[in-house]
Parts: sequence; structure tokens; C-alpha cells
Amino acid sequence: MKIQFPNIAVVGSGAMGRGIAQIAAQAGSEVFLLDAQPGAAQAAQAALVDQWNKLAAKGRLGAEQVAAFSARLHPVQATAELAACDLVVEAIVERLDAKQKLFAELEAVVRDDAVLATNTSSLSVTAIGAGLRRPQRLAGFHFFNPVPLMKVVEVVAGLKTDPAVCAALAACAQQMGHTPVQAQDTPGFIVNHAGRGFGTEALRIVGEGVADFATVDRILRDQVGFRLGPFELMDLTALDVSHPVMESIYHQYYEEPRFRPSVITAQRLAGGVLGKKVGEGFYRYVDGAAQVPAEAPPPAVAALPPVWVSPRASRRAELYQLLKDLGATIETGQSPSPQAITLVAPLGFDVTTVAVVERLDPARTVGIDMLIEDAATKRRVLATNPATRVDIRNAAHALFARDGKPVSVIRDSGGFVTQRVVATIVNIASDICQQGICSPRDLETAVTLGLGYPLGPLAMGDRWGPTNILEVLFNLQTVYGDTRYRPSPWLRRRGAIGLSLTHVEEH
Repeated sequence: MKIQFPNIAVVGSGAMGRGIAQIAAQAGSEVFLLDAQPGAAQAAQAALVDQWNKLAAKGRLGAEQVAAFSARLHPVQATAELAACDLVVEAIVERLDAKQKLFAELEAVVRDDAVLATNTSSLSVTAIGAGLRRPQRLAGFHFFNPVPLMKVVEVVAGLKTDPAVCAALAACAQQMGHTPVQAQDTPGFIVNHAGRGFGTEALRIVGEGVADFATVDRILRDQVGFRLGPFELMDLTALDVSHPVMESIYHQYYEEPRFRPSVITAQRLAGGVLGKKVGEGFYRYVDGAAQVPAEAPPPAVAALPPVWVSPRASRRAELYQLLKDLGATIETGQSPSPQAITLVAPLGFDVTTVAVVERLDPARTVGIDMLIEDAATKRRVLATNPATRVDIRNAAHALFARDGKPVSVIRDSGGFVTQRVVATIVNIASDICQQGICSPRDLETAVTLGLGYPLGPLAMGDRWGPTNILEVLFNLQTVYGDTRYRPSPWLRRRGAIGLSLTHVEEH
């Protein structure tokens, strides 16, 4: 098979540059490593050869492969030595002035038909190439860390990028064993843009005192199926990486409310509480293991009161069946008795508002999250309002934990944890489609591979109902009076017919 770019230069030999060099050499290209720090390129070469030898010792590579890969790595000392390269990938510090300076130097050295690529994660490709004589040959080529394991790469077209350059980079990515997705030059591209809903909304929830870090993580893992909760993920990526990305995207979108960063991460960043790499973040780490506070056991309740379910409860029939399976005494009158737990299951609204609107006694009213069908979750989530009696809260907790499924009880807020986070994820993804930043298909691919979500955001919306997601957003907008929950026009149009790829046009 013909190699798309036989000679590839990688400028910057840190974790990202080293990873790109590794997969390029493994794909058959001659790779020229350049780093401004003396000895860094040679150290990267030695580290890669050592890594390949370790893989060979485990039987995952042959000796001939190690020899061939190693022979393709060439540390160099100056940009002049890159003159024969077909592609130069920049992976240096994330500063616009530094990248512009480097590409100006490269343009004076390489051939006119050589492709220039930046691995930037948050800067504008158009701005990076603005001073070039031939900006049409510059594109974004954004890999994710660790490069060999994260199998997606964003190919980003700047305002003047030649489409043929993006096509060539996409083919190169495929030869390297990665999946390319095509994006327009907008803040955060696809993955970092689509990922705003997960962490930022979780930070808002904690900031409002609804639940603590560990509870939010448990809920989103057990109800939705995320491999890591948002605070576990931020501890892994580290706040010196993730918080500046939040600020960058927020400011590049001219203070769009849905991207607003949190004072929680700003304060922790200032205090050096960065995450796992320093031993302390949202969790403490001992020998690399997070010290997660244990969940309190369900309360012991001598006798459970009867349960009355609001006629407006979401998944009402399913909720009745669940109560029967749990052995609850169910009241079916038009209103609850003075002894009953009054159960509501709102979408987007807070329990307090529902109790007032439906003229229920707040002291006996408890909410349950039924956005996702109970059978598909590993955890149930209840919400109390400020007036809920302790005995009613304990009785509801004990009842819903009867079959051994964990139960989290959170404070009242607009929407539940899962509703708020999922609706925000779907809404931001829909807005990406509205703007034509990428195709819906590439959006789903980028998010599942780049963020590890259990479903793409559009598939998530379809799975739990676009009209339900819209109801959550409309009601959250009412509760908070905040445009950050304003539904995307794309989502509003598609809500009735579904968001899945069988229903959407490719932009």
C-alpha cells in the first residue's frame, strides 16, 4: 500500500509528539523528531525503542518489527533538516505566538507542496496560519492522549485550508490505525466542544449543593453507563489541563452561558489540587487508588407507609410496576392519604415546584428520576425538597433499596443529576449539528471514541426520548431563568422525528 506521507516530521517530543511519532513510524513513514530542548528528541527516540522492546518481550511485537520501527526514527536538531518532509506535525506548547513563529520558520524550509498540521486542541487553526504565505496547506490534526490508544483524530479545516489537504490527512490517519473525523475550525472542534456538558453541568450541580462529588460520579456511572464520573475524569486529566480548556472555549464563544466555567475548578487549580498526578483532586489518592467515601447503608424503617403516585409522573405505569415488585402498599385515590409517601417523577422541574403546582403536601413529597427506565439502571435516585420530613425521606430510601439496588438521595433542584447532564450533552451536540461544525455521523464517532461515552449524544437523545430531553430543557429554562438551557433549534426541529443517523442529513 502506498504511504500517504513517506516522510513525516514531528516537532515537539512531549507525550503528544512522541505518540504521533510512534504511530507514524509503525505505519511505515520515516519520522524526523525535532524539539527545541537539547537532547529531548533523542530521549523520545530512546523511550519509544524501549517501549517497542517491552512489547516484543510480551510477545506483542516481533523482533523484525521492532527493528523496522526503530530504524524509521530520526532525531534532528534544526528545522533546516526537515526540508524533504512531506508532512510536518506541530505538537509544541499551546500558545498562539509560539505556533505562528514555528510555522513561519517551517514554511521557509519545506517544499511548497508539503502539508503543515497543528495538533492544537483549543487554538484557532485559521489564526495559527494567518501569517503564512500558503495558509491553504495548513490544517488541524488533533490527536488525543495517549495517542496510540485513543483511536480518533480530528482533521480541522481552517478558513483557507484546501479540502485536499484534509482528505490527505484523513487518509494518513487511517493508515496509522486511527479514525479521522472532519471538523470546521470552531472553538473546541468536536470532542472538547461536545464534552462541555458533562463536566460543566456536574460542577454546577455540586456548586448548588445538590450532591457531593462522589454521589454525582456514582449516579452518572450507574444510571447512564459512563465509565468514569465527571470528577473522576477531571482528576485523571488534571485541572491544569481541563480548567484552561473550559475557560478557553467559554471566552472564544464570547461568554456563551452554557460553557461557563466553575469557581470550584478555578479555586482548586489555584491551590494546586489538580488530580491524581499530585495525589489529591476531587478525591485523595493512595498508591494511585482513589479514596472514595463509602455510601451510607439504607436506613432501617420498622414499617413502611403507603405510596401515592402523582398522575403526572413520568413512566407512571413502569413506576407502579416497580412499586408492586418492591412490595409497596399503593394508594390509588385521587389524592394521597395523610400517611402516604407522595411520589412525583418530574422531568426538569424541581420537586418543590411540582408539589406546589399539584397542591401536594411538600412535607410528604419525594421525587424519583424516571428519565431512564429502571431496568436499564444500576442505581435509583430520589430527591427531597426543603420541607420533606426525615421519616418520609428515610421510608422512601428504604423502600426503593428493598431489592438491593443502590439508592442516592439528593437535594431538590431543577431536574435530577442525570436529567441535567444528559439533556445538556444532547443539547450541545445538537447545536454542533445546527452550526454545521461536523456531520452528525462524525459527531457520534468523535464522542464515543474521544470521550468514551456509552452512546453518542444523538443516540443518547433517541434512547431516552428527544421529546423528554426537550421537556427537561424547557422546564430547566423555566426553573433557572437562564439561557444556558435554551434548546438548540436543531433539537427542537428533530425532537418529533428522532436524532439518530437514519433521520439526519449529513451537513
